[in-house]
Amino acid sequence: MILASASWSALPLTSIGLAALACASYAGSALANQRISHGVARWLMLLAIALHGLLLLWTMVGPDPRFGFAPALSFTAWLLSCLYAVEGLFYPQLRLGWVLSVVAVTSLSLGLIYPGHELQANASAWLGLHWALGIASYGLLAAAAWHAWLMNRAEQQIRQATASAYGLPLMTLERLTFRFLWAGFVLLSATLLAGWVFGEASYGQAWRWDHKTLFSLLSWLTLATLLTGRARFGWRGRMAARMVYTAALLLLLAYVGSRFVLEVLLERLT
Repeated sequence: MILASASWSALPLTSIGLAALACASYAGSALANQRISHGVARWLMLLAIALHGLLLLWTMVGPDPRFGFAPALSFTAWLLSCLYAVEGLFYPQLRLGWVLSVVAVTSLSLGLIYPGHELQANASAWLGLHWALGIASYGLLAAAAWHAWLMNRAEQQIRQATASAYGLPLMTLERLTFRFLWAGFVLLSATLLAGWVFGEASYGQAWRWDHKTLFSLLSWLTLATLLTGRARFGWRGRMAARMVYTAALLLLLAYVGSRFVLEVLLERLT
């Protein structure tokens, strides 16, 4: 049985302390990037990522393991931060850490308010694999949507004959967007395959036709259509960006949206 969400006051002090330190490090990174130096901002971002990762690990395998829509968002924000940190090694001119800092702090705060439900003690090991693949695909599609937005902004600035404020040329942003899309598509395909192959061990039945499956399949079909159109017809620009947003939104609704309705709006047990 999965219990109702706990309030933040029931959380262990370890979780609250790690979240507070991670939030402070993210905020310090954003301020340092704007006022001090890029080097200091990078080290603070790495510290924030490490603390955020420790918090997520504690949330999943600590003495009171929980999961829900807010932890899922926190995992997605952490993956985005990790990708940004790696990307910064190859493109140091991309300085948008403050955006991710805001997203990460917001997700960490939501995680304290809505820590989720207690995980089943007898849950299948395959369920963890299914969740890990799903969260990874969330992060990669979120990264693709973020880069698609940057791509659109860069295109608008080119049309207005103004210099790019994001540090990367349009073609580089487009290339990164589709790299993240391909990676997200592969992981989403693996997530659906794992849900089908190990569904009986994880959920008691081979395949569950519910809203999560439906939205995930719609997201997969949107991505497959976009990638096929890109390969055969050279789809790009605003049309491609809209399809990226659509796929990311559908995948967000698949788990995070449904759990938000159950945990916050309906406040009902599952």
